[in-house]
Amino acid sequence: MGDGKVEPKYMHIVNVIKKRITDGVYPTGSVIPKQEELAAELGVSRMTVKKALDILTVDGYVLPKRGVGTFVRPKVVRQRNSLPLSSYGGLSNDLGVPVESKVILFDIGFPTAEVQEALEIEENQPVYEIRRLRLVDGQPYGLEHTFLNAAIFPQLKPEVFKGSFYRYLHETCGLTIGGANRSISAEKPDQYNEQYLHSKSDEPILQVKQTVYLDDGQPFEMSIDQHPYSAHHTYTFIDVKR
Repeated sequence: MGDGKVEPKYMHIVNVIKKRITDGVYPTGSVIPKQEELAAELGVSRMTVKKALDILTVDGYVLPKRGVGTFVRPKVVRQRNSLPLSSYGGLSNDLGVPVESKVILFDIGFPTAEVQEALEIEENQPVYEIRRLRLVDGQPYGLEHTFLNAAIFPQLKPEVFKGSFYRYLHETCGLTIGGANRSISAEKPDQYNEQYLHSKSDEPILQVKQTVYLDDGQPFEMSIDQHPYSAHHTYTFIDVKR
């Protein structure tokens, strides 16, 4: 675990290309330089550039066309209640607006059978349990219930969850997310939804349940994100053929 801020190389390339698109260096509809050219210019491997372009494709910034090149997509205004299903940029980054986080619970204990299976740990291995309320413009946006493998984050503090946990994971811990298994369902509200999301007993909530993995395949997080009916959330997914 690193002591300083560490940005994965591919995320640096993502941010460089994203800024060039935003600044008009790569205009809408234009073909960006080939992977080999970008790799040489930016001093990274072609595979690093490819990974960055894959992320930009999924996030809707570019569109690869076989045999032609990678085009800059027309700017699409993402609605506030629409999130990319594959994103790990943190909620504030995804929404493009400030998000307030209120930590309701921060505790450490032993995992349930479900958490053991998801995190691939034994019953005597401790986990952090965190509940936090996410607010946009002062209104309830989502309720997160998260379990983290404590062995991976021995110095974790409640203050981390007042901001972006994924930013902490990348910049402070020097860790990289490899992917996630997610399921989306409509559920009946429970006491937490009614108390913190102001959900009515006859209104469904949108639930996103996930297990998130590091790039070495190790699961580190199991979480359940719940959103009120009033927020009208939409999750978008772009299927990239490789």
